[in-house]
Amino acid sequence: MANEGSSKIPQATAKRLPLYYRFLKNLHTSGKQRVSSAELSEAVKVDSATIRRDFSYFGALGKKGYGYNVNYLLTFFRKTLDQDELTKVALIGVGNLGTALLNYNFLKNNNTKIAIAFDVDPAKVGTSILDVPVAHMDDLEKKIKEENIHVAILTIPAPVAQATTDRLTSGPIKGILNFTPARLNVPSDIRVHHIDLAVELQSLVYFLKHYPKVEEE
Repeated sequence: MANEGSSKIPQATAKRLPLYYRFLKNLHTSGKQRVSSAELSEAVKVDSATIRRDFSYFGALGKKGYGYNVNYLLTFFRKTLDQDELTKVALIGVGNLGTALLNYNFLKNNNTKIAIAFDVDPAKVGTSILDVPVAHMDDLEKKIKEENIHVAILTIPAPVAQATTDRLTSGPIKGILNFTPARLNVPSDIRVHHIDLAVELQSLVYFLKHYPKVEEE
């Protein structure tokens, strides 16, 4: 969850912050102490003017002619992105994609972790995948409340996505990462991010055919 200041910045900027943070962690690990907006631009593939504008929303993070102090930026964005606070996530649906996400389990993001998964397959319920327990869907509301989970990932068949979402939003869930093609209806205080891999691939193929020259967004 972001701090109060981040609620005033544009959503497009907010979506780029984790990208900046990942690169800054890599710089810190390599021992680099200073970075320019041009170097950041080359690394994260965002133009330097956009980076400077993004950073300007947070005040004076760097000095002209000097660039940005890596340690200072890393500390600042860690606080802004609540990297010191663990966010537990529930995974709904332990199929092929769900299992892949469990095996990955956001290993590079120390503040995000899938804490519990749910499925209806008797062969999976009661087992664990890399220490993540798989519970039955019948226990969905109970377990999520017990674990105090506010974020869920949907990797279930589209026909049951809305009904499952209705169950999730009746409890503490405030954010849903939706990997299903279903477009979900949720209360106004629930945020949903859709990740439709088929649509993204079709879009990529379309742009390759009709817009072969890459232009900056």
